Parts: sequence; C-alpha cells; structure tokens
Amino acid sequence: MAIAANLGYPRIGRRRELKRALEDYWSGKSDAQTLLAAARDVRHEGWLAQQAAGIDRIPANDFSLYDHMLDAAIALGAVPERYRAADALATYFAMARGDTHRNLTALEMTKWFDTNYHYIVPELSTPFASRPDASKLLAEVDEARALGIDAQPVLVGPLTFVLLTAHAAGANRLATLDGVGAGYAELLRRLAVHGLTRVQLDEPALVLDLDDEILAAYGRVYRDLAAAAPQLRVTLATYFGPLPARQLATVLALPIDVLHLDLTRGPQPLKEILGGLGAGVTLSLGIVDGRNVWRTDLTKALTKLEGVAARLGGDRLIVAPSCSLLHVPHDLDGETGLDGELRSWLAFGKEKLHEIRVLTDGINRGRASIAGELAGSAQALQSRASSSRVHDPKVASRMAGINANALARRHAFPVRSEIQRRRLGLPLLPTTTIGSFPQGREVRKARADFRAQRIDRAAYDRFLRTETERTIRLQEEIGLDVLVHGEFERTDMVEYFGERLDGFAHTMFGWVQSYGSRCVKPPIIFGDVVRRRPMTVEWSTFAQALTGKPVKGMLTGPVTILQWSFVRDDQSRAATAAQIALAIRDEVADLEAAGIGVIQIDEPALREGLPLRASDRPAYLRWAVDAFRLASSGVDDGTQIHTHMCYGDFNDIMDAIVALDADVISMEASRSSFALLQDLAEVKYPNQVGPGVYDINSPRVPGEAEIAALIERMVAQIPVGRVWVNPDCGLKTRDWPETEAALRAMVVAARKERAVYGAGVEAPGGT
Repeated sequence: MAIAANLGYPRIGRRRELKRALEDYWSGKSDAQTLLAAARDVRHEGWLAQQAAGIDRIPANDFSLYDHMLDAAIALGAVPERYRAADALATYFAMARGDTHRNLTALEMTKWFDTNYHYIVPELSTPFASRPDASKLLAEVDEARALGIDAQPVLVGPLTFVLLTAHAAGANRLATLDGVGAGYAELLRRLAVHGLTRVQLDEPALVLDLDDEILAAYGRVYRDLAAAAPQLRVTLATYFGPLPARQLATVLALPIDVLHLDLTRGPQPLKEILGGLGAGVTLSLGIVDGRNVWRTDLTKALTKLEGVAARLGGDRLIVAPSCSLLHVPHDLDGETGLDGELRSWLAFGKEKLHEIRVLTDGINRGRASIAGELAGSAQALQSRASSSRVHDPKVASRMAGINANALARRHAFPVRSEIQRRRLGLPLLPTTTIGSFPQGREVRKARADFRAQRIDRAAYDRFLRTETERTIRLQEEIGLDVLVHGEFERTDMVEYFGERLDGFAHTMFGWVQSYGSRCVKPPIIFGDVVRRRPMTVEWSTFAQALTGKPVKGMLTGPVTILQWSFVRDDQSRAATAAQIALAIRDEVADLEAAGIGVIQIDEPALREGLPLRASDRPAYLRWAVDAFRLASSGVDDGTQIHTHMCYGDFNDIMDAIVALDADVISMEASRSSFALLQDLAEVKYPNQVGPGVYDINSPRVPGEAEIAALIERMVAQIPVGRVWVNPDCGLKTRDWPETEAALRAMVVAARKERAVYGAGVEAPGGT
C-alpha cells in the first residue's frame, strides 16, 4: 500500500497565534510558560489537522519558535559563547534577535534557498566539537505520541547544515563536518534509544551545483549515520529542484531507506532514478506543490504516480508534497472574500493534505474510487484556463511593444548625477531611511477599526495624515536629508500594490512565515496585470507638501512583487514580471509629474529569485534586470531613482546590480559584518550606494561611535561622494523609542564624518 506523507506544516498558527505569543513574550507582556503553552497548542493543532486529513506519516520537529536552522544549531550545541545565558530561551532569542542588555547583535539572516523564508545563519568554529542536545526533538515526539500520533522527526540534514553555515574567514566549509557529523550521529542514537524507528533528514542542498569533495562527503557522513543508528529508517528529502545528473550516482548509493524527490520544480530524471534505486529503498514523490497555491491537476499527477507504482509496486511509494507546507497558508477556511470561481482554483495547506490523501487512495484503490475528485479537479482547471478574468488582450498588445528604448535612461549616470546634485542640493554622506516607520498598536487599531467599519474613510484618512505629518516633523527634527512619508496606509509592501492592480486576488488569513514572528500575506496573481489608477501619488504629494526637503516616492519593484506573491503558473515568470513592470512604470511617471524628485523602487527579492543552478541564472538575471529597467527608465535625468535590497548574498549578482543602473542603491550589510563592501569594491560599483549601518531586526540601538566607524569602513572602499547613510531595511517592525534613538545616532555620526571628509568634496556623486 502506498503511504500518504507530509514533510512539514505551517507553524505560525491558523490565525498567527504563535506570532502574538512571541511578541507578547519579547515585550514582557507574558512569561516563558505562556509562550511555550501557546507554541504547544499550535503544534497540537497542526498534528491533529494532519491526522484528520488521513496523513499516514506526520512530521515532528518541523515546528520552531523562530527558525529550523537555528533549532538545528541548538540541537548540535553550535552556540557561540557570547550568546550563552543561564536561560535557554534567552540564549535562543539572543542568537535570533540580538540582546540589548548584553549589547549583542543577532546572527546573520538570509534567504532559505530561493524562497521568501529567511533563516538564521549559524556560526561554526574550526574545528567544531558538537555538544548535542536532543531535548526539543524528543519532547515533541513525546507530545505527538500523547495525541496518538507516531510522528517522524525531521532535521535539517548535516551537509545542508554545514553548507549553509557561516565559517571562519578562509576556512574550508567542510572543515567542520567531522564535528557536525558526530553530533548528528549522537542525535540519531538518542532517537533510536527513545524507541523511534524513522527519521527524516532534509538535504535541499543536493539540488545545487556541488563539487566532488562535497559529494564524497555525503557518502562518508551518511555511512557514518547508518552505522551509528542502524535501527533507524532514514528518509533523505531533497526539494526545490530536480536532482542534477552528476548527483544521481552519489544519492543512489547512500545508505538510506526512503528518497524524497520534488516533482514540481523541473523534470526529475525519474527513469534513471527508478533504474538505479536500491531494492529496499522506497520512493517519496513530491507531487503536490508545497510552494504555490494552485490546485493540483489530479489526473496528471495520478498518471505519473501510477507509472512509478507499476515499476516499484505500491508498497515502495510515498505520496507527499514537494517540500514542507511552511511556504503556503494554513487553509482556505474563512476566506469569504474570494469568489467561488477563484476559490475553486486554489489549495492551501489543509487542502493540499486532502490532495495527497486522494492521490494515495487513487493508487491503493484505483481511479474509480476517486472519480468525483478527478472530475472536480478537471473542472477547476478548465474554468481557470478559459476564464476571461485571466487574459487581457490590451496587456498582450502593450507587452508586444516593449523595445530597447524602454529599458534605458536618457543619459548615463555621471550626467544624471550632476543634474540631480543641482536639483536636490544634498550634503556629503546624505542620510535617509528605507521607507516604513513603526506601525504600533495605534496604527493597527485604526486599520482594524476601518476594516470593521467602526470608523469611516474620512476618519481613517485623518488619522493617516496625522501620523504622516508627525513622522515628517520627526525626521526634520532629527535632521535626515531625504525623508519618507512612513507608509502608514500600507499593510505590506507587496500586498498594498496587489490590492490596487487588476489580476491580483487577496486573502483574509493567507499568512505565511517570513522569519520569527514576521508574517506576510502574499497576494495571488491569477491574471494579466493592469494598473487602472495611481496608487501612491496622493500620499507622496501630501508628505512632500509638508516639507522643503525631498520626500521619496516609495514603490515595490516588479521582481519583488512577483517573488513575494503566489504567481500564476500558466505563463512564464518573465512575462508576469514585465506586466508588473509596466504598471510600476506608469506609477513612476505619475509621481514624477506630481513633482516627486526622488523615487525608490525596492527590489529586495532580486537575489532571492536567483535560480539554484548556475546554468539557469543568466536567463533569469536578464529578464529580472529588464523588468526593473522597464519600471524605472521612463523618467527625466533629474529624477533620482533609488532601489533597496536586503538579506541575501549579493556577491554572485553584482554585475546584475550594476546593470540595474539605479542612481542610488541601499543594501543590507550590518548582519554580514559589512562583507558587502568588498563585493562593491571588486566590481567598482559606479553609482551611489548606502550599505545599511544598523540592523533593524534587532531591538539593539547602535551608538554614534559604532556607526561612525562603519561609515569610515565604507569610505575606505567606496568614494565618499557616492556613499549614503541609512539603516539596512524599513522600520515598520521597530518601536518608536528604538527608532528615534537609532536614527539620531545615525545622523550625528554622519554629520561628524561629513566634517572629516567634506573638505573639497562635492556631493553626492563625486569622487
């Protein structure tokens, strides 16, 4: 009999219960016992939902209070000494968020492969001696057992852990592998002693380009793990792409019991895998997309599963999602704002579990047993393909008219920068922020009251104008040079624009975790994208009228809107990005016509969208850069175009960043110890740049001297006339006292350094 399995489940709670519990704990409104009780409730709800859906193999340890890579570091004892505290939660959250009382910055954070999830990057010393701690693993297994669930524990695999971990400068990234491998061996032994018979090790790194040394390490480590706990049946889970051909021999030779493959993100070499699979190895097929929200074509999926079952037999087949369902919303229940037709096209986490069960039943009982489900799937697919809501002939016509002239500014940066210098009159080392300001309880309450119709539009707009003016006055008083309006009218930098563009749908409860307590509610792109009217001009011009200083118009770029949405799968991502770019281009033109002289088009997701395989990257970067240039190039030379990027390793896309040709780019740098500076210097970045001088995801407030030292590091590698001073991201999630204190320190430091470097230098744009 085939088995229905799941690899991981949304862990923030159906209505973001864990988010609220975390933030109450961090703010001191609740204690550790309350937090842990809320976390337990979320875990139990997830396990019971999977059990009710008929999932045979349910995961444990896929839950996390903050991040699964951080959990793996704790389990291995990979805790840098500076973070250690008597209280385990204090240690854990210091690594994730920093610690103000101990003046600790957080560990680096970056994107989890090509998803919009962020993970904490552990630090490993060389050599590394593991101090395993299996307490979380065993406790969650016992919790599941108490509910009558024989859960399978899940761990990030040892090679993926090592490859995604920060190592000492110049160290071989496999130098820590012996210690890590020994730690994993001990964890598996403890699972076996605890009476467990199965474990899942996630190795998404196997879909990357790997060299011979790493492939040899896979064989060595997995042989050691098999010897350490021979009674454990090991599931090796790969996902986020097909297995490269050169990895196949290594993977097929590993001493594992189950091999999981992602069938949704490119063709897997199934013929070769089936031919080389060991006689005792079971194949788990990720046939239901764990990263997007469209219903599965059940007939097509069942046909593929039947072909595999005919070769292997049903007893060696597991039906599963492509990856953890962490990346999709919990369920469609309560989504009353979605009309029946659109809703019929969708499947969230709960619905995907049902699809897995249906497909498993189809293998075990035959097609006739699921005939109604197959018919419903086919009807939904036909409805979507033929809907007039999906295709707009006017959009197709406009897309056909895009040419090279639409992708280029009128003059090169040196000419533009001189025109902008005269127009804006900015000082050396100009200061600014990335866009958003804190959205505290008052903002959230006003928004909730408006949505619940407890206040009308006029009252809500008065509140927003008051908050905007207060923020403008604060920025003036602090002494920032280029201001922002604060974005109080916006819930999310992508959702806001999606709500104002045709072709997008929106949910009420479709939250997914980005990191820690940070959740986003991605819009769903289901059809051709059209901008019917201006989206931001009203608030930008209102703010600009309040001050004589430049106020940035704030937009989200086409690639980020694409990446941070659930994207239609019936046309190329490049085509959808170009449609969004045309809409943003129209908004840029309206902002410029309204007198806004500085316009920021954020593209934090440009690096995130980079394909995992090197051979696929040039094509992506071409269309991604073209989309940004299409959105940004229709302005006069005197309009200064900014962009922003954060939380990614940018060194492998620096040429593309240069090709964007933004006048100013602000970039996250604080969590990576300013490694970005070397990358910028190596490519001789020609335009203006603002590496973030402090980490906005930590409550820690930097001092003036600390920021001044960072500015000095910047101007040592970048001509001072091209350097901006700014935080590393938006301030929406911070509170006001932290924000004010940090910005005041930043402005004072910039002024001090301006006095040091200013003699004889014209700014900005000079050398």
